[in-house]
Amino acid sequence: MKFFNYHPISGALLLSCLFLTPVSAAPLTFLQVWALAEQHSPALLLASAQIHGAQAALDTAGAYPNPEIEIGSGNSRLLPPAALTGHNSLMALAQPVQMPGLRRARQRGAQAGIASGEAQLADARLNLYAQVKLAFLEVLRRQDEARLAEENHGLLLQIKNRVGLRVEVGESARYELVKSEAEVLAAESAARSSEIRVVQARDRLRSLLGAPLDEQFEIVHEMPVTAPLTELGKLRAELLSNQPQLKVAAAEFDRAQATLEQERSLRTPQPTLKWSAERHPDVSLWRVSLAFPLPLWDRRTGPIGEAHANMERVQADQERIRNSLLGELDQAYGRYLIAQRQLKIFETGLMRDAESALKVAEAAYRYGERGILDYLDAQRVFRSTRMDYLNAGYELQFALVEIERLSATVGESK
Repeated sequence: MKFFNYHPISGALLLSCLFLTPVSAAPLTFLQVWALAEQHSPALLLASAQIHGAQAALDTAGAYPNPEIEIGSGNSRLLPPAALTGHNSLMALAQPVQMPGLRRARQRGAQAGIASGEAQLADARLNLYAQVKLAFLEVLRRQDEARLAEENHGLLLQIKNRVGLRVEVGESARYELVKSEAEVLAAESAARSSEIRVVQARDRLRSLLGAPLDEQFEIVHEMPVTAPLTELGKLRAELLSNQPQLKVAAAEFDRAQATLEQERSLRTPQPTLKWSAERHPDVSLWRVSLAFPLPLWDRRTGPIGEAHANMERVQADQERIRNSLLGELDQAYGRYLIAQRQLKIFETGLMRDAESALKVAEAAYRYGERGILDYLDAQRVFRSTRMDYLNAGYELQFALVEIERLSATVGESK
């Protein structure tokens, strides 16, 4: 899976620039934000540590059992008629012998653990990328909302001032000034609230990165690159082929099968090869023997049953994950279609109609054909339409990010 296509040297220069200059000195691009997340994210460090543990487990699975050596000495006192006494000694060596089936099963389970760890790392990177991208977009969204709210506040303040002049010269009633002042206060409250939401979104992004960013850090107002969306059938196929969670589930199923095979192999007696040499006052002897445990009482039915039940559980969980991911993809694709349809409605007439209605109401108010209430209502509809249009655009981006995460196509061209 590819996350970005850039030359390693340029990537190294980018990282070095991030370390040599304060991250808050200039607005951060999305690529810089993602680079910080890769460096500082605890989730990626945890997934990497799991891979190291899995690799160590493979070394353990490939290790041969250690031999056992026995050394002893003592005094011998034989009974008559050969009543010789003296010193005796013993040296013995025992080497457990593993059957090939047991060793293969153990190594297969360890290799499945490595595959599971690598898939978990890929899943952690994929989820982190989606979370960072969503948080980045959320900051942009809140900044755009704050900009619109501040523009609305300034516009309503101008309207209030014009109404105030008309009230002073007696061209408008006093209640029009009161109404316009109320609208200004509401717009000012909305503007201040939008500023707070910008700070909250920026804090969420900073906490997600885990990097030492300044509280007043800024980001470049740019839309992160998103691959063009294909049809739902191809997205489902990409999910089934690329999704790391499915690879984790498949690796865990392989490990469960290896565990079951290992437990069944242990039912076959594992021999121990022994060699010993003894020295007595009157005789020296040595022997080679092969010892087998007798599986009379314990046929390992319990461990085999547990391993079989665990394999069935992992298989069922694998199917559950598959169905859940496909359902999430269908929902995200539906949200994308809804947002796309809303944008089309806005762009093909709704925005133009709201703006035209505002111009008509403004002209009618200036020429005394309509009151301030009609003008303010038209202004409110226009503001609401602009905000809805803005949110529809970001909802489309949010849906695309979710589809990218589910189909595991981040950074790939389709």
